Amino acid sequence: MADEAELREQMIEAFEGADYPISSPMDLVPALPDGPGTTFESGDFSMTAMELNTKLSGGDFPYESVDDFVDDVLEELNENDYI
Repeated sequence: MADEAELREQMIEAFEGADYPISSPMDLVPALPDGPGTTFESGDFSMTAMELNTKLSGGDFPYESVDDFVDDVLEELNENDYI
């Protein structure tokens, strides 16, 4: 089982370097330490940033802060039973 707090911490660390507000997933790529291959892992959950982009709805852009973005990502991961 994935630890949501651990995933939140990983995502905030990876996405906080983006230039907010962001208007699309492409705005996040330069901030990612390993680009689209940046991986988020906890328990039996493992997904790259690219996989997040393809498996989730795409978000409700624009996002004003990293917290708003990560909250939506985690909410959708929960709703789709990924975590």
